[in-house]
Amino acid sequence: MESARRATAADLPRVDELSLMARAELGAQERGGVVFVNREARAEPSAALLEDPGRIVVVGAFDDTVVGFGTGRIEPLRNGTVLGVNDDLYVEPEARGVGVGEAMMGELLAWFRARECVGVDAFALPGMRATKNFFETFGFTARLLVVHHRLDRTGDGDAPA
Repeated sequence: MESARRATAADLPRVDELSLMARAELGAQERGGVVFVNREARAEPSAALLEDPGRIVVVGAFDDTVVGFGTGRIEPLRNGTVLGVNDDLYVEPEARGVGVGEAMMGELLAWFRARECVGVDAFALPGMRATKNFFETFGFTARLLVVHHRLDRTGDGDAPA
């Protein structure tokens, strides 16, 4: 059975392991992934996230085995409101499609609502149709497109790491 909950200090080694898996998957397989991993992806160690009241870490489990994690943060806007930002949401490939991601997103959205966020941003790289479709099931829509012009000539479709 799938479930999600706030992460504890005992979960941090697994969260860090999953974070490395997510970065490797993005950087190796997704268009724009290398730049995303080196610019937008969260860089803080997960232990620091647990101590920050403006951040959340959740874990997702299947039959009590942690197979995913998500992180979120509050970003103050210039007009005095706050925006929720979903920085991470990752489920091991073998555990996808059984509701773990949905359970974690439910936890994250409840946390953002409790902090009176005006909205929530999340990221999907070009070509990540399943990720885009997942977010759309929760009412997410495109708010901003970032276009990129590659200057290197490595031929790998992304800027060097």
